[in-house]
Order: sequence, then structure tokens, then C-alpha cells
Amino acid sequence: QVQLVESGGGTVQAGGSLRLSCAASEDNFSHHATAWFRHVPGKDREFVAVIGWSSGLTYYADSVKGRFTISKANAKNSVYLQMGNLNPEDTAAYYCAADTLGGDSWFLAVGYDYWGQGTQVTVTS
Repeated sequence: QVQLVESGGGTVQAGGSLRLSCAASEDNFSHHATAWFRHVPGKDREFVAVIGWSSGLTYYADSVKGRFTISKANAKNSVYLQMGNLNPEDTAAYYCAADTLGGDSWFLAVGYDYWGQGTQVTVTS
């Protein structure tokens, strides 16, 4: 069973930056897309960004567009989320997710069948 391992979370002041990483535990992990979601207790898991593994196409939630950048390194089986100009509303547990099903629900959590364990991002004011 492939595992997704996130890293890079932490605490940062408003206006600061963080870079999250997500690495698959196996080489040549065949999947269609990798996304980042975030979750705050009491709220639904929220889509943040997605990148097509073959196409490189990227999509972002409106709330992070222009501040966050998703990228990938195929050779390292890794996806990154560069987060800039962070604000307290970005505080959440961030999860990476992979889609091996090939559906069209890239913006929904149900479209992903592999999930990492999450990494906490806390932005202080």
C-alpha cells in the first residue's frame, strides 16, 4: 500500500511563507492527480490546489489563488505547496491526496483514494 507523507508544516506569522512537501512511498506511483486539502475542526475538508501528474495542469481555490503555488517533481514522486502571504485564516491541518481512480472530481475529497496523515499549519497574527 502506497503511503503519502507530508512535511513542512509549522507556525508562522501572518505574511510569512511555508513550503509543504508530499512524497509517495513507492517509485512510479501511478496516479492521475495530487491535491492539497485543508481541514479545520468543525468544518468540511476544503480543496486548496491540485496538479495533474502527467499534464501538469493546476487549479486553485479562490481563497489561495495568487498566494499558493503547487508543483511536482516526478522523479522524486513528490508534490509541493509553496504558501505565501499567509494569514490566520490559512490555519488548518493540510493533507495531500492522490487520485488513482481517474475520475473528474479533482475539487472534491471523494475524488481521492490515497491520503497523507496531515501536517499542521498555524498562522499567528
